[in-house]
Amino acid sequence: MSERKSGKSDLSDERWALIEPVITAWKAKHPSANSHEGNYEMREIVNAVLCQSRAGCQWDYLPHDLPLAGAVKYYFYKWRDEGTDQTLHELLRCSVRERAGRLEDPSLVVLDTRSGLAAVIVPAATTGRDAAKEVPGRKRALAVDVLGLVIAVAVLAANAQENEAGTALLDEAAVRAPSVVKALVDQGLDQKVVHHGRGLGVDVEIVERNPQDVGFVPQPIRWGVEQAFGNLMLHRRIVRDYESRLASSVSRVYWAETDRMTRRLTGTTATSWHTPADLADLDLGESVQTAA
Repeated sequence: MSERKSGKSDLSDERWALIEPVITAWKAKHPSANSHEGNYEMREIVNAVLCQSRAGCQWDYLPHDLPLAGAVKYYFYKWRDEGTDQTLHELLRCSVRERAGRLEDPSLVVLDTRSGLAAVIVPAATTGRDAAKEVPGRKRALAVDVLGLVIAVAVLAANAQENEAGTALLDEAAVRAPSVVKALVDQGLDQKVVHHGRGLGVDVEIVERNPQDVGFVPQPIRWGVEQAFGNLMLHRRIVRDYESRLASSVSRVYWAETDRMTRRLTGTTATSWHTPADLADLDLGESVQTAA
């Protein structure tokens, strides 16, 4: 395959070095049936997945110099169904925690949910309307550690009860990080989740809002999950849910976190949606000036 000009979301050599062992090991276990290894390098397949994650484009709108959409979809779905995306995420998460001077797995997690819009192509059977937040679509739930690293992900219809999301996260966290013994949740969850956590050996604490607080006031420790949701919004494919299957929505979160953690481990930053030139077009009233 001929060399192409590097894109903004492409993996650097240092970032690819963190991912390559997992992908290479997977590839070794999945040889081609006809001994033909294909026309695409695995690094380019991952680049295409990350490009779509950041740009939010449809499969067929991937840049023409990346692998064909059919090839990228094949690997994305295979890695999703076999848990390769989660294996990669777990290894990177452990590396980030170790670099921060912490044990591989946390003892405390913070749980929260966000409801967001779903595209019209998303099956109605997996969507609903969040009555409290008046948002139609799906509900994304995260369990994160004190560093804001994702431990568990759950995606449900937006009309699912908060307790359903909370119990799903606790079950997932218990599998992925058996060391967890404490979970902080907000007032949207009740004693049902507390009792469920007790059965898993997790002390669930409902953190109540200070009645004297006015407006938005970040809560210590729990603020990490707010940051995690904010970081995901840098990936346009996640801003609105375009995935037909809930498993694909979960996989998108793991790939977004993989992107973020490889940057964190290599000291590189992500490009903002807005360039300095874009911001220069804004006046003090934040109105866009039209060029003559």
